[in-house]
Amino acid sequence: MAKPTIDLRSDTVTRPTPAMRAAMAGAEVGDDVYGEDPAVNALQRRTAELLGKEAALFVPTGTMANQIAVAVHTVPGDELICAETAHVYVWEAGGIARLSGVTARTLPGDRGLIAPGDLVGKVRPDDGHQVRTRLVCLENTHNRGGGRVHPIGQVAEISKWARANGLAVHLDGARLWNAAAASGIPAAEWARHFDTVSVCFSKGLGAPVGSALAGSAEAIRKAHRVRKVFGGAMRQAGVIAAGALHALDHHVDRLADDHANARILARAVEETPGLRLEFGTVETNLVWIEVDPAFGTGPAIAAQLRADGVLVSALGPNVVRACTHLDVSREQVEIAADRIRALARR
Repeated sequence: MAKPTIDLRSDTVTRPTPAMRAAMAGAEVGDDVYGEDPAVNALQRRTAELLGKEAALFVPTGTMANQIAVAVHTVPGDELICAETAHVYVWEAGGIARLSGVTARTLPGDRGLIAPGDLVGKVRPDDGHQVRTRLVCLENTHNRGGGRVHPIGQVAEISKWARANGLAVHLDGARLWNAAAASGIPAAEWARHFDTVSVCFSKGLGAPVGSALAGSAEAIRKAHRVRKVFGGAMRQAGVIAAGALHALDHHVDRLADDHANARILARAVEETPGLRLEFGTVETNLVWIEVDPAFGTGPAIAAQLRADGVLVSALGPNVVRACTHLDVSREQVEIAADRIRALARR
């Protein structure tokens, strides 16, 4: 008999709960392009309030939210600054160049987290031969940095530096809810240091679709136009907005459970010869694992765990990632941890 599957590939693999499905089925809807969808309007107001911003815009994906933000803050030929492992640079199909005609100046940072000192001297001179530095993008939590929380003090200093140099600041907050849960710092306190903030409802919170971009009323007015150009205007979108609203009401506080479950997996990694935590202490729901070449490869370890009923993501020749979420219980995580330990016995 096949072993039941425990899916730790991503926090995007969750399915709507029965209560969320009921909320979606009962949503009052209208035409969002006309601004007439009650659920979408409610979600946008709620998101703006949670982030302390004037307005917000509902979009299908976090990638679209980030790409809209780039277009809002720049013109073709501009440059943005980000970590070399930033999602907006690595995992959005070159959108900053393809969609907005913007180049990226990437910084290594400390395992993906940019420190204020990293930015000194990085603004291009006012010279017609060079691109115009216009935007700084941060990511919190930083996925490829092990789901680490960017320290709020550093965020504040970077924001202050950017504004002193005439730069806009955007936060890729796809997992900002996780950063808030781990740090105890409200989302609005993180968001106040940025001109725009993207947040995701399908990562961590378990909604099937949707992200939002929040900022000033003027920034979101521009974002509406860019969303249309990017093909993201929606009609009776309240069906999915209702899922996101349900997630905000019921799935934020429980993120601490995911973090505790991730630490169970982390202990199993530490106890397994041949594996190590790539970024040390696990702070949120992402567990990045480095595989000793003498022990195997990332894809081989992922394949062995798959055979044992545990799905993880092979994201490099010797790297795998496990991600906890609301569709995996503490019991299932304990089982997955035992199967990680069993790798060494083979």
